[in-house]
Amino acid sequence: MTALVTLNGVSHAYDGPTVLEHVHLSVDKGSFLGVIGPSGSGKTTLLRIVLGNLIPTEGNVSRAAGIRLAYVPQVETVNWNFPITVSEVVLMAGASTLRRPWASVTQRREAGELLEQLGLGGLDHRHIRELSGGQQQRVFLARALHRKPELLVLDEPTSGVDVRTRHEIVHLLTDLHHDGMSIILTTHDINGLATHLPTIACVNRELIAVGTPREVLTPPILERTYGAPMEVLEHGGMLLVTDTPLEPA
Repeated sequence: MTALVTLNGVSHAYDGPTVLEHVHLSVDKGSFLGVIGPSGSGKTTLLRIVLGNLIPTEGNVSRAAGIRLAYVPQVETVNWNFPITVSEVVLMAGASTLRRPWASVTQRREAGELLEQLGLGGLDHRHIRELSGGQQQRVFLARALHRKPELLVLDEPTSGVDVRTRHEIVHLLTDLHHDGMSIILTTHDINGLATHLPTIACVNRELIAVGTPREVLTPPILERTYGAPMEVLEHGGMLLVTDTPLEPA
């Protein structure tokens, strides 16, 4: 298996407590990896290190030569007051490679094809703040795919969207993976997203476990990850993670 990005004993601290400690993790070609853990566990820091946007305070990161990465941020972190249209957002993906301050006919055609593929046809001239949360998420996914990445990196792709949109995003990412895209994402949504992924990494400052959902979504590993007892049930062949009910006083 070809490694696209490898973290070797990576630790990181932000002028204070360590948020990641001695993490060894390989993101291989063909991976579809979901990173789960509580708020403040270091998930987003891990993504930033994978992307090369953050240099770890300890350890090192190796990347495949010439690897193309693309990032899809949390929609909740975006300033929607910025005056920009849907097509302009997508075309921003190629801005760093343009020799002129406007997109070529080919780039505009490819952007339009991506928007059609993602169910956003006809919205290219709409202001992005006019779209629903799910549509906004797909616009940023189109921007990432316009870079033709080998590794797609997403931070909480189903955060703040409704159930139907979550299902659409899960199916879309699954289709991209089946077409050969390598993917790493973070999520708080264990039942709606993580249980559907082939591989999960549990993180809470350290890397606690990596494996299939059935290998890592166990009460002992989940308690180590989240610091609270959790139950794992099965419904219709799928795992279902729930909080352990409190004992009556």
